[in-house]
Amino acid sequence: MGYPLTLNGPEEVRKAYAALLKEAEGKPAYDILQQLAIRTMAKAVYSTENIGHYGLGFQTYSHFTSPIRRYADVLAHRILFDHLSKTNKRMNADKLEALCKHISKKERDAMEAERESTKYKQAEFLASKIGQLFEGSISGITEHGIYVTLKANFCEGMIRYNKMYDNFVVEEPNFQIKSQDR
Repeated sequence: MGYPLTLNGPEEVRKAYAALLKEAEGKPAYDILQQLAIRTMAKAVYSTENIGHYGLGFQTYSHFTSPIRRYADVLAHRILFDHLSKTNKRMNADKLEALCKHISKKERDAMEAERESTKYKQAEFLASKIGQLFEGSISGITEHGIYVTLKANFCEGMIRYNKMYDNFVVEEPNFQIKSQDR
């Protein structure tokens, strides 16, 4: 899309994304570039292997929130408590890794359920607005159609190419669609 990126390490990636978004601010491509930046970041997974934090540029990293929120936080609190109290109780690493995989899967399942329920409610909300015009921006391009996010309420939906006035071809590397008829 005409924005060069230097991606030779976490710090350069962070700076490159910040510069890209600053340069694109106020331009039509900003919304889609912001979405692409977020989508390229890997979803965090729980693991016994310390891989650091790519986005923050830390070689070692751990986090937790209130232990009433998530089981992952309860586990982190227990491990920290055992370490600080010098009880030297250690959870079996294989058992802990299995729990990490399970928690990561359940977190992804919960995110998918939230996404699906949001889409359902958006469709329900928009059902009475068929035929009305809304301002929106393209938030995604696929081989089947474009995703559009409405500016007024952030509802998103797909407009399929076969429902459009023209025949389009997708140019993925450029994140563009072009008319085949023109």
